[in-house]
Formats: sequence, C-alpha cells, structure tokens
Amino acid sequence: MDWGQEAQQRLAKIAACSAAGPGVTRLPYTPEHSAALEQISDWMRRAGLHPQLDAAATLVGRSSAPSNEAAVLIGSHQDSVIEGGRYDGIMGVVIGCLALERLASEGTRLPFPVEVLAFADEEGVRFPTALVGSRALAGRFDPSVLDMRDGEGVTLRTALSEFGGRPDKIASEARNKNAVRAYLELHIEQGPMLEQDNAAVGIITGICGIERNSVSFGGETGHAGTVPMQGRRDALVAASEFVVKIHDAARDIDGLRATIGTLALKPAAVNAIPREAALTLEIRALSDAARQEFAGAAQVIGTEIAAKRDVSFDMAKTYEQLAVPCASGLIETLELAARDAGQHAPLLPSGATHDASAMADLCDISMLFLRCKDGLSHRPEEYASAEDMAVAIDVTCAFLRRLAAE
Repeated sequence: MDWGQEAQQRLAKIAACSAAGPGVTRLPYTPEHSAALEQISDWMRRAGLHPQLDAAATLVGRSSAPSNEAAVLIGSHQDSVIEGGRYDGIMGVVIGCLALERLASEGTRLPFPVEVLAFADEEGVRFPTALVGSRALAGRFDPSVLDMRDGEGVTLRTALSEFGGRPDKIASEARNKNAVRAYLELHIEQGPMLEQDNAAVGIITGICGIERNSVSFGGETGHAGTVPMQGRRDALVAASEFVVKIHDAARDIDGLRATIGTLALKPAAVNAIPREAALTLEIRALSDAARQEFAGAAQVIGTEIAAKRDVSFDMAKTYEQLAVPCASGLIETLELAARDAGQHAPLLPSGATHDASAMADLCDISMLFLRCKDGLSHRPEEYASAEDMAVAIDVTCAFLRRLAAE
C-alpha cells in the first residue's frame, strides 16, 4: 500500500465532514463532528483498535496489548477553525491510525498498549475554551467551563450531553500517570521553517509560553484642523512608535515572537486627534524567562515613549500560559527514528499551542511536525504532500519500534 497516498485520500474524504462554505468548518459536538467520528472509528478498527467515546467526547481507539504495561498515546484534534484546511489536527489522527495499521500488516507486535486519540475541541472556536479532552485525561479539567455558551447561547454542558458525552463524568477520565508512558502528537508545522530547510519532518523541542497584555496610551483630543502640530498629545502617534519599537526589539531575540494584534482608537473620528489608543501585545517564547524579560522591556519602552510624547501609558497582563518542554528522552528517540527512516529532522519549537501542552501534565510528551506548503494553515489552501505524510508514517513506526526495544 502507498501509505502516504492513503493518508491523502482519507483526509480528502473526511474534509467533506464540514459545514457549507470554503475549506473545512468542523466545530465540536455538531453533525459534522459526528460524521467525522464515524470515519475515524473505521480507521481505528482497520488498525486493530477498539474505538470508544469518552465522557469529554474524545474518541479513544485502544489496542488489545497487555493492559498491565504503560500505554503510548498518539493523538491530535478533529475540529477545525472556520473555513480552515483539511490537515490541521486531523492529519495527526490519520497518521497515528495508519502507522499502527502498517505495523500490524508487517506482523509487528508491540509489547505495550497504544491508543489513538481524536480530541473534540482544540481550536476553541465554538466555545471560549479549548483542550477540554486533553485536560480531562491529564486531570486538569475545570468544570466551570461547562457553563460557557456558544454564539447561539447553547452551553458546553448541553452541547456535550446531546452529542453523547457525559459532562458530569469528565473528572473520572483522569488517567493514572503510571499507566501512561508517553504522548506523541503529529501536526503540520503551520510555518515556513521546514520548507526552508527542505525537510519533510521536524522534531519539536517544546511549546512556547504565551502571555497577552492590554496596552493603552492616553492623550488629548482636539479639532484636526485647529490644533497646531506642535504640542499635540496624540495617543495614536505614541502607540505607533510603540508598535514599531516592539517589532524591532523582538526581531533581535532568537525564537521570540511579539505581535500587536488589535488597535482601537477614541474618539475614532476622521477630524479628531485620538485621545486614546488601546492595543494588545502578545509575546511567545520557548523560554518563560525570555518572555518575561521582554514584557519588562516593553514596559520600559512604553514608559519612555509616553514621557517623550506627553501622554499616559498603561500595560497589564491579561493571560499567561507557561512554556511546555518536550521530554528529552522522547526527542532523542524521535531523532533516532528519523535516522532509521533516512530523514533529516531538524529541531524547532512550536509557537502554537496543541493538545500536547495539556497532556504534559499527565506524561512525557513529544511532537513531530510535517512540512506544509508555503507555511500556510487555518485556511483552505493548507497542504501537506502524500510523500511527506509517508515519511511521517515511517518515523512514527520507527518511533514505536524503538520504544518497544527499550
């Protein structure tokens, strides 16, 4: 069998489990989600797994290997963003199933159980929360999120219950840490580095920490035609200088990302000087210390600009997620597995959050990224080749063989 081409065909088929419109829109606990689970269940059975929906609507396919051995978990998410692509998340589920199907076809018996996990909600598009399934397995589920509502006013509790989940039993899904050996997640890179390095796959060293800050500059409004340029206290001018200096400062720090994602003005009139500019600053880095140091530097930059422009400045942290390192032992095993498959697999960080970040509270984690065309993701043009997916299946099989030999 051409395993990469089989992966491409399966992804094309399940892409039809989508709401109408461009690309793939598959939100959790919807008819599209249900249709997708039918296909995933079939993949799991073909791989010799036994599929079962858990309380948090994670579809779990488990092998019949001895249950007294710690399990190896392979997973990713089935949901998409609105008008997204056909590879993000779901590709990891496809490759996990195909790797196990291939090993079985070759007569390979693993001495430990393997589970393939298809998480319901990683993207956080329908409800203002995410990682419910992975947090449940890791014992970090917050029951208060069940009262969150989607855009139609439906609570997560109701949607999950009507889908076949069991909201009041989610806490019982927490796994015993001694029963889980490792977690592997396969995902498209969603960036350009592997393509630039001419590498089909890359090994992730860790998932970047994230913090978000609200930033505001306050000046004085006035008539655009009568207030002289000299002496103006224009909040937008100060904010604009802040945006440029933050961008330039971040460029000088390897691996750090700083983004001004929103900007709002008051009074927001074509003929009035802005008296207030409110914006957001998001900082991501694999090192929490580097991220926090940059946030401190941003405070200094904003304060100095405000003094020079005679405006006020305020910056407050609104969200923080600590960085999550991948396990060094599993990184080494993936490096050896890539070598077994004849592949050069560079090390790189993940700037995006994945279910692996939650699973790190349960067990050692690892991630394998696949090259995607032009680094595009979260849009219909998202693409990974059959050849690269075949490489990922090769590496996954070699990874499991090496774990079996340890």
